[in-house]
Amino acid sequence: MDFVTGFDVLWNTVLIKVVPFLFVLTVIVFFHELGHYIVGRLCGIRVLAFSIGFGPELFGRTDRSGTRWRVAAIPLGGYVKFFGDENAASVPDAEGLRRMSPAERDGAFPAKSVGRRAATVLAGPVANFILAIVIFAAVAFVSGRTVGDPVISQVRPGSPAEAAGILPGDRVVALDGHKIRYFSDILEHVATHPTSAIDVSVRRGEEIRDFSITPRIEVQTDPFGNKMEGPLLGLVADKASADFRVEKLGALESLRYGAEQTWFFTKATVGFIGGIFSSGHGAEQIGGPVRIAQVSSQMATIGFGAIMLLAAQLSISIGLLNLLPIPMLDGGHLMFYLAEAVRGRPLSERVQEAGFKIGLILVMSLMVFAFWNDIS
Repeated sequence: MDFVTGFDVLWNTVLIKVVPFLFVLTVIVFFHELGHYIVGRLCGIRVLAFSIGFGPELFGRTDRSGTRWRVAAIPLGGYVKFFGDENAASVPDAEGLRRMSPAERDGAFPAKSVGRRAATVLAGPVANFILAIVIFAAVAFVSGRTVGDPVISQVRPGSPAEAAGILPGDRVVALDGHKIRYFSDILEHVATHPTSAIDVSVRRGEEIRDFSITPRIEVQTDPFGNKMEGPLLGLVADKASADFRVEKLGALESLRYGAEQTWFFTKATVGFIGGIFSSGHGAEQIGGPVRIAQVSSQMATIGFGAIMLLAAQLSISIGLLNLLPIPMLDGGHLMFYLAEAVRGRPLSERVQEAGFKIGLILVMSLMVFAFWNDIS
C-alpha cells in the first residue's frame, strides 16, 4: 500500500510539475533554434544537427539534407550545429576551414559573409519575439481578453496614490499624457515606470484633476503565494467600479494585441535587466529551472491558455537574454560580427577564444546564481 501511495505521489508530481515545465521549455527552445535553422538554410549554410536538449541522444532521425534531428537526455536548452563550427556554441573551426575544399567551404558557416552569419544568429532571438506575438494573439483570438474601465473602487491605505489625493470613484483618463482606456493600461504603465514620477490625470465628477505620483517598490504576493518585488501605486478596481468583461477580438485585432503585449513585456524585461545591472535591484528574482517548473505547474492549474501565456513571456525573456553582448550567447556573436564589419576582417582567433572562455564563465555563473535563487 505504501509503495502504491508513493508511486501515485511521484506520478502526480511528474504530471503537475515536470510535464508543464518540459512543454513550455521545449516550445521556446524549438522555435528559437528553428529561427537559426531556417535563416541558416536560406543563407546556404549546411546544418549538421538540430538538437532539443544536450547530452546523449534519446532518439532522432537524419533527413535528406544530412541534418540530424535529435532529442537529447538533458532537456535544458538546445542548439543548431552548422557545418564548419567547432562545437554547438558556433565557435568557428579556423583550422578545419583552412582544410576544406571549395565545395565544402560553400556550405560552411564561417565562410559566409558577415551579414549572412549575423542574420543567422539574430534569427534565433527574433523567432522568440515572433513566437510571443503569435501566442498572445492566438490566446486573445480564442478566449478574448478581460478588460475593465479605469474607475477606482479603493485606494490602498498608506499608498502613494492616497498620499497624492486620489479618491475612490475617480476615473483615470491619462498617465504621462497617454490616454487610458482600460484599468490594465494603468498596471502596464506603472510596470514600465517603476521608479519614475507619473503624471496622473483623473476625472472627478465634471473636473479633470492632475497629480504627480511616484510608485513605491514593495514585496507583493500573487494568488499562488509567490512573493516578488514590484512597483505599487495603490489603485484598486473591482467588478462594480470597472465593469470587468471579456472583449472578443478579430484576427487582425488579436495580432495587434499580440504585438502590443510583446512590446509591453519586452520593455518591462529590459527595465528589469537594466535595474539589475545599474543597481543590483531585483537580482534575487532571477529564477532557473526550479522556479520555471514551479510557475509552470501553477499555470497548469489555471488551464492551457495560461501555460501558453507563460511560454510567451518566457520566450521574450530568453530572446532578450540571448541578445546580451556576452560571448557564447547570440549577442556575443553579433558583437564579434560588428567588430569584423568595422575592421574589415575578423578578430584574431586568440581574441575570440579568450572571449568565449570569458563568456562561458559568465553564463555558468548566471546559471549557478539562478539555481541558488531557486533553492534558497
